[in-house]
Amino acid sequence: MASSTLAFTTASARPRRVPWVGARVWRHPGARLGVVLLALVAAGAVAAPFLTRYDPVQVAPALRLQHPSPAHLLGTDLYGRDVLTRVLYGGRVSLSVGVLSVGAALVVGGAVGALSAFWGRGFDAVVMRVSDVVLAFPAILLAIALLAFLGGGFWNVVLAIAVVYTAPMARVARGAVLTVRHEEYVDASQAIGAGDIRIMLRHILPNAAAPLIVESTLRLAFAILAEAALSFLGLGTQPPTPSWGQMIAEGRAVMTFSGWPAIGPGIAITMTVLGFNLVGDGVRDALDPHLHGIG
Repeated sequence: MASSTLAFTTASARPRRVPWVGARVWRHPGARLGVVLLALVAAGAVAAPFLTRYDPVQVAPALRLQHPSPAHLLGTDLYGRDVLTRVLYGGRVSLSVGVLSVGAALVVGGAVGALSAFWGRGFDAVVMRVSDVVLAFPAILLAIALLAFLGGGFWNVVLAIAVVYTAPMARVARGAVLTVRHEEYVDASQAIGAGDIRIMLRHILPNAAAPLIVESTLRLAFAILAEAALSFLGLGTQPPTPSWGQMIAEGRAVMTFSGWPAIGPGIAITMTVLGFNLVGDGVRDALDPHLHGIG
């Protein structure tokens, strides 16, 4: 009896193994579907030269507005270009804009927001008031205003979307750092003489990263939609470079005759945005300690 009680006590005292975050994300059914959707879109964009034999910008007037066929699985557009080919190559532009703009917003906004929470006082007040001004404008209208000043083009679109999303990232980073700013391990590091930068990099940021990771995942979906909207309005990537939003704008003019030039990029946008949203939900659930009995 005593041995069984000792064994039970020992087993109870053992720390419970916490699954790796990636494993928890993969267990989420929605996240699995999101990963599959994003993998398909990314694979199509990367392997576009091997998946199609057509040129995405070469016009062929004799083949204009053809319906789907074995030669053109999604038909052709107003200029005779293969729609599937342009969708695949357009994925390179849309995904690149999304990743680069959100990455820049994460680095700049995350750093500014973290320092704002850590240093506080005047610096915090200035950063928060500036972010309030930026957040007062609808994101897409602010991006349009910036592009009206900067002009269209790939890098200008990246810059405009990054500027728009820097303020939300700063807000999230500030809130996350404030939750761990006065933890005991931070006070202990200060007591032994560690500098602010070392404390920020070694102790605060790793423990405040979860909200930023979730926010970045969800912002990627918004960035894809923003790029499509800007390209639809003619402010994004300029012709003849394929872009999903630009393709929908061109297909709108011929919807009466053929909907495929707009349906193809529309499906691609839907798959990508849905994929990022599903993965974001899975990452949020995986990083929530209350859902796993942690803490």
